[in-house]
Amino acid sequence: MHKVDAPNSPAEAEIDFARFREVDIRIGTVLEAAPLEGARKPAYKLLIDFGEGIGTKKTSVQITEHYSPEDLIGRQVMAVVNFPPRQIGKFMSQVLTLGFPDSDGKIILGGPDTKVPNGARLV
Repeated sequence: MHKVDAPNSPAEAEIDFARFREVDIRIGTVLEAAPLEGARKPAYKLLIDFGEGIGTKKTSVQITEHYSPEDLIGRQVMAVVNFPPRQIGKFMSQVLTLGFPDSDGKIILGGPDTKVPNGARLV
């Protein structure tokens, strides 16, 4: 997760649809979740299954206020799968998991309210 904008911050500058489509947002199912040892802020490391075309990817998420590792196993989450990997301490995060800040700035994960196939792309 990155810097959290205020809930009432203004919208970013307009972009065209083709540019939006460059950001590849997919659904995956969390297979494994555990505390990320050595992180400066409390975080979990996740292993997410994005289906046959993308496979499984690792990510780091700062969502310990609302979720336990047990809550996350089997949950479908949204993630950007085409950003370059990012080093988080000793951990290499391969995707950016998406969420929204609550009124206290703590992250709530984004995801479908009905199960969809792993690897489904946001349209």
